[in-house]
Amino acid sequence: MPLTLYNTLTRRKEAFEPLDPNSVRLYVCGPTVYDRAHIGNGRAIVVFDVLYRLLREIYGREHVLYVRNITDIDDKINAAARKNSEPIAALTARTTAAFHEDMAALGALLPDIEPRATEYIPQIIAMIERLIASGHAYAAEGHVLFAVASDPDYGKLSRRNRDEMIAGARVEVAPYKHDPADFVLWKPSDPELPGWDSPWGRGRPGWHIECSVMSETHLGETFDIHGGGLDLVFPHHDNEIAQSVCAHAGRPFVRYWVHNAMLTDAGAKMSKSLGNIRTVRELLDEAPGEAIRLALLGSHYRDPLDWTNQRLHQARQTLDRFYRALTLPRDAVFERFGEAAEALRPVRQALEDDLNTPLALTHLHDLAGAIYRTSSDAERSALQRALEDGGQLMGLLGQSPLDWLRGSTKADAKRIEQRITIRAAARRQRRFVEADRIRAELSAEGILLEDRPDGTTTWWRKD
Repeated sequence: MPLTLYNTLTRRKEAFEPLDPNSVRLYVCGPTVYDRAHIGNGRAIVVFDVLYRLLREIYGREHVLYVRNITDIDDKINAAARKNSEPIAALTARTTAAFHEDMAALGALLPDIEPRATEYIPQIIAMIERLIASGHAYAAEGHVLFAVASDPDYGKLSRRNRDEMIAGARVEVAPYKHDPADFVLWKPSDPELPGWDSPWGRGRPGWHIECSVMSETHLGETFDIHGGGLDLVFPHHDNEIAQSVCAHAGRPFVRYWVHNAMLTDAGAKMSKSLGNIRTVRELLDEAPGEAIRLALLGSHYRDPLDWTNQRLHQARQTLDRFYRALTLPRDAVFERFGEAAEALRPVRQALEDDLNTPLALTHLHDLAGAIYRTSSDAERSALQRALEDGGQLMGLLGQSPLDWLRGSTKADAKRIEQRITIRAAARRQRRFVEADRIRAELSAEGILLEDRPDGTTTWWRKD
């Protein structure tokens, strides 16, 4: 079946038809690097990582270009640097590295291009000049503002009325604004703030213009998919559309707008003011990144996801079940790849239906169940290949099954293997009391042993 995506612009699912199947182009709003990423940030990265993987599967790795930016100039960054008594460059370097580390732990692939806003100042100034020249922006007291009234289609993505826009923008209604809804493209910087020379004096760009410029630079004036969290629809993405369309004489900007819903905590919005924000780093201290990723994929990306410890616990149990299915006897000689592709089909079809990851996971469960039930080597091997391929299409099941199930350091594994060897010798010598004692000791440490008919013993850790 063709890939379908829910387009926020049209409020319906649509068959995805790229402008050029040989060059599918995707842009996702990345982090503002002033602090550790929280799990809500992680959800967006994981959702669009699945989309990126699926696009590469459909069109070929070399035919998909994924751009995700880094916002490294922002008032939040300036405030955090002041609070930490830290140079801004040091702060952004540290938090960018932390972001990469955390997202890698969640199994997210790096984008093909990761532009940083501070590297695009000349292009930003050039776009602002085009907007002024075409009557869509104006300079006032060292600022440059976009004239919302000049764009009759402004707000078509969010579909908010004018009063909602003014209230929702939460911007200062400064006396130099022609209209309360006008938003900043450029603002002045005092000597203590980062700034660049411009026709309007030393200053720095507004947030919205940065994404318009970076996407245009790498993906062109019109491209296929723009993604981000639902909280970005207004004002950020509305403003991006206005800037980009008006800077390009009315030419279309993005064809498919895709947005993921937010995370909640016990039904309440996650926010710093409520003190219920969980960083990815904190969660990684509690569970493996793959379990966190699966927990994020357990709800459809357009549905709110209530984050709970139980959800994370269930994700670990699910991965245990999948990986155990992959430890069962397997012989590549018996694999029939046509059967594997057929078994994989429901997983792929679920993902092609607007990234229906909960349904795809249900099909992975079905595959695991079939692996446990079959007595055919050929069927089991084909099903295991389908389970692996389906998982990896979602960024899961990329580890050695025993590495996942054991979850041990090399030193731990060596000690456990030595105890198992001693136990095996005791069993051969029919010293069953000693063998049972070793099993009980390992069980008390959370180590499960499985004795197989050929006499070998495998092991893994209990959840």
